[in-house]
Amino acid sequence: MLVQEDYKTHNHVKFLINYHFVFIPKRRKRVLVDAVATRTRQIFAEVAIENEWDILALEVAPDHVHLFVSVKPTDAPHLIVKAFKGRSSRYLRQEFSHLLRLPSLWTSSYFVSTAGNISSEAVRRYIEDPHHASN
Repeated sequence: MLVQEDYKTHNHVKFLINYHFVFIPKRRKRVLVDAVATRTRQIFAEVAIENEWDILALEVAPDHVHLFVSVKPTDAPHLIVKAFKGRSSRYLRQEFSHLLRLPSLWTSSYFVSTAGNISSEAVRRYIEDPHHASN
């Protein structure tokens, strides 16, 4: 059963919408390391703040990203992933010239899954599990 504090309110709506996104760099290159990974986290935090989204968990592995984010009901999944991938691609390629060797930073595809309160904790544990490569 969901606890009352888990829900958010916005314009006459009470909701709990959490998305788990996974996406990869072009050709699954292991480019999200060191300063690039750190900067990716910073850019994602900026995008989340600007859009009033809450990043519940974030893993930036060398060859993929797991993003678990809580959003408003007016935010479509394709626009959410576009905001994160678009901003990060532009800034990272401007700041790290070696990323210009790729035709684009991200592939056009991504995975998305919804998660309610109970499965949200399971997703968070999975993302934070040390079995993933960390930087």
